[in-house]
Amino acid sequence: MSRSRVILACLIAVLLVAGSVAVAQTAGSAPATGIKLKKPVFGAACMLCPWGAMAEVVKQAMQPYGYDVQICHNCNRADAPRIVADAKMPPPYEPDPNVPEILAPRNDPGLGPVDFGATAVQFLVGAYRGTGGYASEKPKTNLRLLANIQDPSYLLVAVKRATGITDLAQIKQKCWPVRILTGGVGGGNETAILAYYGLSRQSIEQAGGHVGNAAADRDNFDVVIGAGGNMTTAPEWRIWTEISQKYDLAYIGLPEELLAKMAKDTGQDRGIIPAGLYRGVERAIPTLVRTGTVVYGRADMPDDFAYTVAKALDEQQQLLQWSQLNFSYNIHTVWKAAEVPLHPGATRYYKEHGFMK
Repeated sequence: MSRSRVILACLIAVLLVAGSVAVAQTAGSAPATGIKLKKPVFGAACMLCPWGAMAEVVKQAMQPYGYDVQICHNCNRADAPRIVADAKMPPPYEPDPNVPEILAPRNDPGLGPVDFGATAVQFLVGAYRGTGGYASEKPKTNLRLLANIQDPSYLLVAVKRATGITDLAQIKQKCWPVRILTGGVGGGNETAILAYYGLSRQSIEQAGGHVGNAAADRDNFDVVIGAGGNMTTAPEWRIWTEISQKYDLAYIGLPEELLAKMAKDTGQDRGIIPAGLYRGVERAIPTLVRTGTVVYGRADMPDDFAYTVAKALDEQQQLLQWSQLNFSYNIHTVWKAAEVPLHPGATRYYKEHGFMK
């Protein structure tokens, strides 16, 4: 065989091998997940976060029923309901400066579209209605509730005791240059509170103060406003655990008029911060509360799968008490999330067991 023919034969062989590898890679990259394969993809967050903690509960709860739940640890933030509603692929990995990668791991390769997930009840309701952070979007009316697991969160206002602040009205009255941090998941409460007292980011900064985010600047403050309550190191709440131990804080109650207005405007409930929740909470304080980490999916979810999820979370309730979060199961509320419809499969389970009439 001539030299040119040898070279040509080698080139053809290389191309054939490359083609075979490409075909194999394409076939191998096809998603091997999904409800039908009993490997559903669950949209969640970091292991420290409420939605990530719930993902671990769901994964363990579904194992006795033959399901190997695959967790997406970065299907989080306000995008969570969007990802589930549109059956999106898990988004690319993004490092979180507040959480080490070992607790917010990269997704396993080969994950297909997200089948169901966990989010905060207010995100689910907002996405379903097309309100709040979803006001510019079409309502995601294909979302369906599977279970609403309780986890308490309280609106908190605290000041360093050394400031002498006993009422936020003093800030404007005395033109104090104060450093205010917004901590936890406040849901817009911080802006409403400042506005009630005639304050804004601009007015505070003009007086020589500062408004910052607790996640990045938690030691530079006089006042902190935000949500807390789950005694955990989750990024949303750990500021309260840390600063209550590090500093001498005084907790301030808000006026009845303001609490009533915010409750009406935001759909939050009225509640009481229990004495002793954090160091420095020396009395029960009226406030706003919210609760609910929901497990949810879409209307196209098979009824038998939705039934199994509801069944698993009920029968495996003991898993909730061993989470790092303060989860609890309430048969009177597990099937409720405002007007978001309960999936028919979950409805069947709750009715069979007398939770619903």
